Amino acid sequence: MVSVPRGDAEATMNRPRPCDSDMSTVFSLDLLANILDRVSDPRDRKSCRLVCHGFLRAEEIHRRSLRVLRLEVLPGLLRRYAAGLECLDLSACPALDDRAFSAALAAGAGQWRLRSVSLSRASGVGWRGLAALVDACPRLEAVDLSHCVGVGDREAAALANAAGLRELRLDKCLGLTDVGLAKVAVGCAGLEKLGIKWCLEISDIGIDLLAKKCQDLKELDISYLKISNRSINSISSLGKLEVLNMVGCSFVDDEGLQFLKHRNNSLRSINISRCENVTSSGLTSVIEGNSGLQKLNVGDCFPELASLFFSKLNDLKDSLTVLKLDGFQVSASSLKIIGLNCKNLAKIGLSKCQSVTDEGIFELVANCVHLTTIDLTCCHLLTDRALISIGDQCKKLRCLRLESCNLITDKGLECIGTCCSSLEEIDLTDCSLSSTAMKYLSQCSKLVVLKLGLCYMISDEGLVLLASNCKKLRELDLYRCVEITDDGLAAIAAGCKKIQKLNLCYCTKITDGGLRHVSRLEELRDLELRGLCHVTSSGIAKIAMGCRHLSELDLKRCNLVDDGGLFALAQYTENLRQINISYCSISGTGLCMLLGTLKCLQDVKLVHLSLVPIEWFEIALRASYEKLKKLKLLIGLRNLLSPLLIEKLHSRGCRIRWVEKPFAARR
Repeated sequence: MVSVPRGDAEATMNRPRPCDSDMSTVFSLDLLANILDRVSDPRDRKSCRLVCHGFLRAEEIHRRSLRVLRLEVLPGLLRRYAAGLECLDLSACPALDDRAFSAALAAGAGQWRLRSVSLSRASGVGWRGLAALVDACPRLEAVDLSHCVGVGDREAAALANAAGLRELRLDKCLGLTDVGLAKVAVGCAGLEKLGIKWCLEISDIGIDLLAKKCQDLKELDISYLKISNRSINSISSLGKLEVLNMVGCSFVDDEGLQFLKHRNNSLRSINISRCENVTSSGLTSVIEGNSGLQKLNVGDCFPELASLFFSKLNDLKDSLTVLKLDGFQVSASSLKIIGLNCKNLAKIGLSKCQSVTDEGIFELVANCVHLTTIDLTCCHLLTDRALISIGDQCKKLRCLRLESCNLITDKGLECIGTCCSSLEEIDLTDCSLSSTAMKYLSQCSKLVVLKLGLCYMISDEGLVLLASNCKKLRELDLYRCVEITDDGLAAIAAGCKKIQKLNLCYCTKITDGGLRHVSRLEELRDLELRGLCHVTSSGIAKIAMGCRHLSELDLKRCNLVDDGGLFALAQYTENLRQINISYCSISGTGLCMLLGTLKCLQDVKLVHLSLVPIEWFEIALRASYEKLKKLKLLIGLRNLLSPLLIEKLHSRGCRIRWVEKPFAARR
């Protein structure tokens, strides 16, 4: 049988019926599945299911992965695909709880081949649901419970019965303690990947037992835990460990890092950023004991690295491909040493390294000609000379970040556009560029991500130039590009049809006419329209009808948007998961319609809705509390909403952010 990996599937049961002719009478199901596998666009694969029952049956048997967006279709989908499904993603499925999850699993009883399940942010799932998962899926190897803040020791105990578990993510499971970690360590001794980032109740005791029981661990994330050097000593005994992330471990110092010096050299990647009590001495010991390191992140630890650290990089000359030094004082001589010692570097991070100069970049790229990613965010001393050096030497460059490099001009971008034909991502936020720079960047036909926020001189002319050749663009950030008008958006909509993320916040010349052009971007998923003072509900209705895949929308301070816009969103944007309607001119009726109708909605910001009475807030939130995961409200509502409602929201895992913001006119 052909194994056919599948991409994310937007769950829907409302599809036309396949035609009566059946290709399976001529071609085998394996062959039809092989044909489906060669159809790259998920939407086209869906269309193939309508050709005949043969394609439909082949897709049902051979689908390997599924991402479900709506709870009501979950049981039917699992019944249909249970026979072949291996990866199930329920991270975006709202209102999922133990009862619904257990019932859905029962739909495929006896057929499950599931190996991987993602329940990230599924705060309603507890130990009962996890116990049902373990019982129903004997082949289970990977579970993601990250950001399920209510998950604790009882849930960990349920998972501990999955003896075949190899990968487990428990990041930000705030109820997890050493007791729960011990259950997992004993029950799942074959674990190879574990994430317990932000699990603040875990101590040295839990890490010590983990290291003793799970000797096959290859990847471990202990970032922001309140652990000491003792834990690092325990971790040093893991002979197969390849990846260690320990960001923000403030109680670990050089003595702890010394333990990593005496290992068997299996470590390939380590992230020690934001560990404020380590120094160059500790970092040097890590290098000395792990000559096979490929990725090293030591950013934001302390102000200045000692020369010994840079000279020790020579020990990694054959292996190191990624180096991040964010926030350090890095001189030109230090960058020269990096260039001479690390010629295989593919990615370097120098964000907020404010002492980096043109000379330093010249010395770096003269030898590191294989660089594909360079992060120079907030390197304020750099000029066009640095960009010319990069363009001349780094022909393989794919990602360049230059946010707040205020001294670069259009001339520097000329060299980048001409020489870096493989460029896929560039961040030019808060740079002093004009539309002439867009002429040069338009030569980069592979460009996928372009960030131009706070580039006040970019005009419609620049967008026309971009749209003429950057057909692959998927993310465009025009935050506060105040010269952009509807005409510029017309060019983007005509030339860059693959855009999925668009930021137009505070582009104050845009009107409903511009949104009419944006509505032609059928693949758009994330749209930010904050502060568009000329946009009305008419424009929002156009977006709702045209951008049917929209999942995130920001309408904060769109003061002319009223209930009409919300009614359109409720009717057409069935996949909308996140919305900000703070300061909009909506009534209680519009709010109830929006929150009550959109079944995928999980993240809502409702600050300063002055036309909505408190009783309508109560009604709207009662209608949607089961699906909401994040909610932003004025602190003044805290004592006005019923305690029972607030308790219900918390019990479903909804995080409420109470803010104290005086009403202010749009800035």
